[in-house]
Amino acid sequence: MEFIESLFKLKDHKTSFKREVLAGLATFLTMAYIMVVNPAILSETGMDFDSVFVATILASFVACMLMGILANWPVALAPGMGLNAFFTYAVVFGMGFTWQQALAAVFCSGILFLLISISPLRAYLINAIPRSLKFGIGAGIGLFLAIIGLKNAGIVVDNPATLVGLGDLKSAPVLLALLTFTLMIALDKLKIPGAIVISILSTTVLGFIFGVAQFQGFASSIPSMSPTFMQLDFSSIGSSLFLIVIFTILFVDFFDTAGTLTSVANLSGKVDKDGNVENIQKAVFSDSIATIVGSIFGTSNTTSYIESGAGIKEGGKTGLVAVSVGIFFLLCLFLAPLAKSIPAYATGAALVFIATFFCKNLVNIDWDDISEYSPALLAAFIMPLTYSISNGIALAFIVYVVAKLISGKMSDLNPAVLIIAGASLLHFLL
Repeated sequence: MEFIESLFKLKDHKTSFKREVLAGLATFLTMAYIMVVNPAILSETGMDFDSVFVATILASFVACMLMGILANWPVALAPGMGLNAFFTYAVVFGMGFTWQQALAAVFCSGILFLLISISPLRAYLINAIPRSLKFGIGAGIGLFLAIIGLKNAGIVVDNPATLVGLGDLKSAPVLLALLTFTLMIALDKLKIPGAIVISILSTTVLGFIFGVAQFQGFASSIPSMSPTFMQLDFSSIGSSLFLIVIFTILFVDFFDTAGTLTSVANLSGKVDKDGNVENIQKAVFSDSIATIVGSIFGTSNTTSYIESGAGIKEGGKTGLVAVSVGIFFLLCLFLAPLAKSIPAYATGAALVFIATFFCKNLVNIDWDDISEYSPALLAAFIMPLTYSISNGIALAFIVYVVAKLISGKMSDLNPAVLIIAGASLLHFLL
């Protein structure tokens, strides 16, 4: 225990081993879906499902260990949603690249990410994000989490007339999702440790009893990773289209990570009075290495997860949370059936509950200056409605800069904001 204390400084952060591990379990349960969803999406390209399943777990394990030990942040990482869809539907199906070439593009974007991370540039760009935009981005991520959770739980469904609609409130999964959410509120109000985990496990067992969720067993043999391991194909690296793919992946990964880390930093008290994020260099370094490692194993970009808010809500404050998540992922190499047994209605409810925590960022926005709060709210609106963190951030920066220039508030703009706005504009034009 002395080694753990010296590594994570639990006493300095006023936390305990038990609390950190429990927080790690809460985060893990809310993001465990990626073990199934990621290989399901990538396997559409022809990649072997079982191999991607193992690659997803190993990439998540390595990434979480890096973040926990190097940066001492309570942030978990795994192959990112959105980027895996871009990998499959845009790069492979849309542009005609093979999945091996797409993996090579992910690797190259990771190398560029690493070069930026080891320079002062990335930390400078993240810390230079205006205060109101940081809080707007945080709230937007909360709303993004909410729509994912509501969709997964079946509470919000597709509607051709109104875009979205209300699901069947009489269906058992929806009722259990609402029960899970309500339990979380009540247990948290009663200050019962592990409210999210207790609620997820309780309604999961109810699902087993009433036949809504399926218990798939405890353990199975570990599949081979050889079909995707080290299968990168760099044959198209000289083409302009391949370069566009690399920079698009880099752009989306950068803003997804920037948004997640700044929001989590706000939640976990890692932002000082000037708005600078504590120890951001090591956090972004860990994130960039994770993408490189993941591409070698055979998966799309590995990135920081907004679901880390679950562990922070449970009181997690140190890198021991991330390390715990990594170990839980690794255990799933043997316990894949058990991990797959957690139903979508339970994890979906957890995401909605976590979303309420992120949305508290809204109170810290400068509501006396329309040129501050309007771009911040635009970021919050765009993220859930376009299903993209990066779209919300990019549009908010463009509007923020143009509004400041027109209103004669150029003194509010720093070089980093202008760089990000310019890159955002270039991204949309390309």
